Amino acid sequence: MSVKNWETVKICYCQHLKQDVGFEVLVVQPADLLPDQPGRVSAHRCSRGVDCSLDDKAACMWAGTNPAVDPFSE
Repeated sequence: MSVKNWETVKICYCQHLKQDVGFEVLVVQPADLLPDQPGRVSAHRCSRGVDCSLDDKAACMWAGTNPAVDPFSE
């Protein structure tokens, strides 16, 4: 059976929330039957994306409110 884990790849300061946030990836590790296969990235998210989405202001692409701003691209 495969294993899914959220792993933090990068941490940066979010101007919108005024605190550090993490860029996380969902890594799917293969079953024990395939031990030589590397893990695969299945999804991306911001650790505080839900908080940004609840605000009325546009934040960034990882919160789903502003596709033009990617704070992790720096």
